[in-house]
Amino acid sequence: MKKTRKTVRPVSADAIARLADQGKDIARFFKGQGGMVQPIQRVNVDVTASMLEELDKAAQDLNVSRQAGVKTLVRQPLDQHSLALRSRRP
Repeated sequence: MKKTRKTVRPVSADAIARLADQGKDIARFFKGQGGMVQPIQRVNVDVTASMLEELDKAAQDLNVSRQAGVKTLVRQPLDQHSLALRSRRP
């Protein structure tokens, strides 16, 4: 009689988290691909009604949600600022 391989069922993220909490090695569950995802922190920003309209229009032009539009529009000047700082350093 032929031996058949048992299919390995994927381990849930909760099960891996429990093993990690117990201090066990969980490296075997990862292939070393990808990177760490930064934690997300919620913030509140007060804007005027006209600014909100502009944000909505910009998000619509980008074909993204308001939240994605805000992230995109904030990311661009932060990247420019970072590049400017790096160019000033010797």
